[in-house]
Amino acid sequence: MEPVVVILLSCVLLGSVVGILAGMLGIGGGLIIVPVLSYLLVHLLGMTTETVMPVAIATSLSTIVFTSMSSAYAHYRLGNIQKNIVLYTGMGIAVGAIIGAQIASHISGELLKDIFAVLVILIAAQMIFGKQKQSDNQASRAVLSCVGSGTGIISALMGIGGGALLVPALVWFRVNARAAIGCAAFCGLVIAIFGTSSFIIAGWNAPDVPAYSLGYVYLPAAAGIIATSMITANIGAKLGQKVNVRILKAMLACLLVLVSIRMILGIE
Repeated sequence: MEPVVVILLSCVLLGSVVGILAGMLGIGGGLIIVPVLSYLLVHLLGMTTETVMPVAIATSLSTIVFTSMSSAYAHYRLGNIQKNIVLYTGMGIAVGAIIGAQIASHISGELLKDIFAVLVILIAAQMIFGKQKQSDNQASRAVLSCVGSGTGIISALMGIGGGALLVPALVWFRVNARAAIGCAAFCGLVIAIFGTSSFIIAGWNAPDVPAYSLGYVYLPAAAGIIATSMITANIGAKLGQKVNVRILKAMLACLLVLVSIRMILGIE
């Protein structure tokens, strides 16, 4: 069987898993997509760590464009999107996502791999031990823009939607939790659009990018993940009402730590 077909079918399965976990736990799929896709591209297409990381991250971001649309629309209908918060955070997100994608495109693949792994470990720790706390400071326009910029840069470097970073940051600055979640849903779309566009431009004439790619976005993998993740996310949301999410989140966080350690040791 052709490697591209194996990758496509594998990503159909990957999208199913990512959708269920995203629906159950509210996590971004990029935390899972990037390491799995990196492994597939290295072992099936012969890519090196140096070239595979921007491709995996860009492809992960491209899938978020579609999955975040439905999430953002759902929160809009629920009234969870406050215009002033979304406006200033979104502007910072857009700038940060462009910068983050450009950084990821120009640093070494080995360094990018290690940055990704360390940040995943930190997010996993937040998933297990983190609590939503509030400071005494209100979220001004400048604060919202800075929070958005930082989230955009880190999210584009990791290929994630940014909710795990943005929600606790906004809650810290005394933004209502529902509004913070709604803002994160909308800003995930902004991150994905601007980050993906920046990766496409940066990778347009890049060497060693696999066939069937649009810039750094590997289209067969993106198509496979999108095809199933949008369907299984609804299934995951329903399952999340019936299972102990706290235990599942702790188990997933432990798995992410192990995957990150494996990435630091090497994925080739």
